[in-house]
Amino acid sequence: MTKVNAKGNSVQSIKAEGKKVAKDAAFNPVMERLTRLGYAVKGFLYMAIGIISIASALGKSNTPADQLGAIVEFSKLPYAGPILWIILLGLVSYSLWGVIRAVLDPFHKGTDTEGWLARGGYLVSAATYASFVFPTYQLIVGARQGAGGNATVKLVSQIMNMPMGRWLVAALGVAAAAAGFYQMYMAIKMDFDKRFKTYALTADQRRMAIQIGRFGTFARGVVFAIVGFFITLAAVQANPGHARGFDGALDYLAKQPYGLWLLGFVSMGLIAFGMYSLMSAAWFRLKR
Repeated sequence: MTKVNAKGNSVQSIKAEGKKVAKDAAFNPVMERLTRLGYAVKGFLYMAIGIISIASALGKSNTPADQLGAIVEFSKLPYAGPILWIILLGLVSYSLWGVIRAVLDPFHKGTDTEGWLARGGYLVSAATYASFVFPTYQLIVGARQGAGGNATVKLVSQIMNMPMGRWLVAALGVAAAAAGFYQMYMAIKMDFDKRFKTYALTADQRRMAIQIGRFGTFARGVVFAIVGFFITLAAVQANPGHARGFDGALDYLAKQPYGLWLLGFVSMGLIAFGMYSLMSAAWFRLKR
């Protein structure tokens, strides 16, 4: 009996030591700097998406208004090579931060239903930004890929051809729509200054950060909800062509009554979300 207890204590000790090592690796100054870089890259991408969306509505751009489209636009700038390397490192950093948020729970979301939903969303975010790493690397090495707006359709088509594919696509669509509505809920209920070094902000800066965060998060939630609806529709109709990504969702808004006003509102919201991410990069605090 004593031997069994000793083994059990030894296993628990090893697990505890493993968790300590993982937390020490995650909550160190280098990881904080990388996380700041990840937020900054995310911010610039969302600001670019909003600008591209407005330019497309005015007939000034044919680039899809999504993350890959934004990365392609950055690849056209002078000194694009170093810029793309920074974007690549930021994407990797933000993906890693998504895993840390999900596993180590630095925002203290907890283990209730709402907490697990939020932490699951962090994992989805990590996977999403990780999926942009290889296309960015292809741009760096000169294998330019067209930023086609049918990437979502291709992905849905591939999933639908798998066993239980329609159910998987439906689950993906429902999850995206739920994420959208959850973001809109957060925009109304959430305190947006918890991740900031509040001692570094004036009262006016704090209020500005909160309002920009609310506006940006609500706009992004609208886009996610539309994307989720069309992915679910693709599953119900067994037609991948119904699926839409970010660019398709914004195009759908533009074609509604008062569409340009709706598109302008959401596009400005995406720019605001990008600004909020840049604020997160500047004022972010990583604590145990």
